[in-house]
Amino acid sequence: MEIDPGTLAALEYVRDEQVLGLGTGRAAEAFVRGLGARVADGLSIRGVPTSERTAALAAELEIPLLRLDEVPAIDTTFDGADEFDPNLDLIKGYGGALVREKIVAASSNQLVILVGPEKRVAVLGSRGKLPVEVLPFGEALCHAQLRQLGCEPERRSGEDGAALVTDNGNYILDCKIAPIENPGELERAILEIPGVLGTGLFVGLADVVIVRDGDSAEVLTRP
Repeated sequence: MEIDPGTLAALEYVRDEQVLGLGTGRAAEAFVRGLGARVADGLSIRGVPTSERTAALAAELEIPLLRLDEVPAIDTTFDGADEFDPNLDLIKGYGGALVREKIVAASSNQLVILVGPEKRVAVLGSRGKLPVEVLPFGEALCHAQLRQLGCEPERRSGEDGAALVTDNGNYILDCKIAPIENPGELERAILEIPGVLGTGLFVGLADVVIVRDGDSAEVLTRP
């Protein structure tokens, strides 16, 4: 199996007998496939998946899995991102697993992010979308109060046109936003809205960002 340069660089952070967080999305799935090849060659690790989709892929590759409540801590989590800025702060959640991803990231000693060069932005919010996971019961209130914060929320739909439901049984509101002057402040304001479970802002969490560009990979560490 041919492994891409970003995944190869990420695999350098893996050690035998570790517990690894396994992210969701294309970059994370490429890493999981590369990890599966190493497991087949004898690497001994256990994984904590951030979504049912990732769990199914890991099981297919015969990567041993654990629930989060079965481990005291995760050594390193490997995931993707939809934006990253010069501080290595992130926007995540286009793949729909933002709350579980943040829980697993916060349970980890290290967070390694794999991205393509198109995900690099000068200011978070430059791609114009911030996912927010909300309880269905609180959707109307969340809509109203997100608008008061300058966000324009729209419920995410699945391929069948019905509301997309997360693995947690909730809705995602994709908020149209301008570049964010203070990501931490905006996240705190959104989290104060009753019914909000989490945002796609990952501030101060990433330790390493690996940027795959063609046949090479650039490794960035938090300033």
